[in-house]
Amino acid sequence: MKKIIFLLLLIIAFGSCEDFLNKKDPTATSFVEFFNDEEDLRRVVYSSYLDVFTNPTSRAIIFYMEEAKSDNAYSRVEGDHHQNIANGNFNSNSTAFLYYYELYMKHLGRLNTFIANTHVPYVEDESVRDKYTGILEALRVWHYFRLTMRWGDVPFVLEPADLETARQPVTPKDEILDTLFPLAEEIAAKLPTEEYTTDKYMFNRYSFKALTMRYALYNGRYELAARLAKEIIDSGKYSLHPVYEDLFTYEAHSTNNEFIMWFDMDSHANSATQSFQHLGPHYRTGPGQSYVVPTKALVDAYWTAQGRPIDKCPLHTKEEYELNPSLNRDPRYATSIMGHGDMFYGEEIDIYNENSPMHYQKLRASRTGYWFRKFVDESDAFKTGGNMHFPLLRYAEVLLTYAEAKIMLNQVDDLTKKCINDIRRRAGLDMSVADVTLPEYANYTQQQWLELLQNERRIELAAEGQRYDDIIRWKLAENVLNKPAEGHTRIVDGKKETLKVEDRSFLPHNYRWPFHENSLKVEPGLIQNTGY
Repeated sequence: MKKIIFLLLLIIAFGSCEDFLNKKDPTATSFVEFFNDEEDLRRVVYSSYLDVFTNPTSRAIIFYMEEAKSDNAYSRVEGDHHQNIANGNFNSNSTAFLYYYELYMKHLGRLNTFIANTHVPYVEDESVRDKYTGILEALRVWHYFRLTMRWGDVPFVLEPADLETARQPVTPKDEILDTLFPLAEEIAAKLPTEEYTTDKYMFNRYSFKALTMRYALYNGRYELAARLAKEIIDSGKYSLHPVYEDLFTYEAHSTNNEFIMWFDMDSHANSATQSFQHLGPHYRTGPGQSYVVPTKALVDAYWTAQGRPIDKCPLHTKEEYELNPSLNRDPRYATSIMGHGDMFYGEEIDIYNENSPMHYQKLRASRTGYWFRKFVDESDAFKTGGNMHFPLLRYAEVLLTYAEAKIMLNQVDDLTKKCINDIRRRAGLDMSVADVTLPEYANYTQQQWLELLQNERRIELAAEGQRYDDIIRWKLAENVLNKPAEGHTRIVDGKKETLKVEDRSFLPHNYRWPFHENSLKVEPGLIQNTGY
């Protein structure tokens, strides 16, 4: 009897959508009674983005908070689900895994229902129906990409669930991907080629190609990733914005040609954004909460202005760079991170001043002594919220993807080098040394190119939520997440002293997440991942 109840709960999770929409008719009892016209189609698309990808206040899912699952950052609130994943203090009963799994599976159920019924609402122009159907199908693919990245083998259902589908066994990850990638290209071909004037957060052909490209790279489908990246490059629709810093402030957040997937104000009905509160410092009476802050590991990852690692630079010692992160550094450091000694709102940050709200031991301060400057615009310092537009995927990632895919194929061509150079040049590096077409790069091995690319990707996309997926797919997590999370370094009584935030642990089986014990009870077809 208990199993039947669990299965019925699963079907409800997969198929129910009555609470998901604002019904026009509060007495409606069937799907078709509140799925009537074009606006209903738009509403289900909007809701499908908002509840999982574009809610500006949901710290468990917002993209920049994801950084705290990795070695790039630390999350001070355990309940946000990032801290324990980064430090390894979790098991198959940890709430995070029930939260994320149920989030994706419930929305997949709703998407399956919507897609199966997109023929129901009346629309005057059938191309409108086709557009919204394609976007919903693309969102379904995105959910499965995320599920397989985290859990591997999962239930794979492309129609509304019933008792039989609720009992089915999981489908192997590779089999799911073999279906998803061709399906994604078919969906992309049906979507409009141009970005929408309003609701530009919704997928168009090239933004969905870009997302497919990302997961092709993540899953080692390098030829596909390189081809899709090249198609986006050749389309001429996107370009690197001239000033890197402006992309993450109000200078260019809504008017640039670099954002491909948008988390814009329309995506959450123009409700206030909270990036200053989430990432910024508690300054005077300001709203900053320091929920996610950078680590020393990320700070040290910023190479020099000449494009060299800080331990391989003839100009200064590694210790000099550690003690002064602004010394001869890649300009992206100063535009992405701030900390002790830097200026904020006209004042110098002093994390060791006990009378300052930014003292590293204060509750709302940064335990590492650093803050992200990305998405933290000083004009929001004393507001309850902002109106920031965010990138979920930028053209810079397309260039980095092409370069990485070609490196992994051992086919480093002129375009590969151009992609890297374009990003470095835009960042403001000294190209008399950092230009990868120079003789010193001529004999680079595949591993050397990969290490360069990996670090370039890390600092270009810092605070944009990609690092955790990167260390998982590169199989680097066992190394970087088995080191303590640390912060600011200084000299005390003649000795180097670094703030220690927490110990961390990552075991070989942690490359896949566990299914929560409740999920195993609800879905008899699930098989717990090895090691849990």
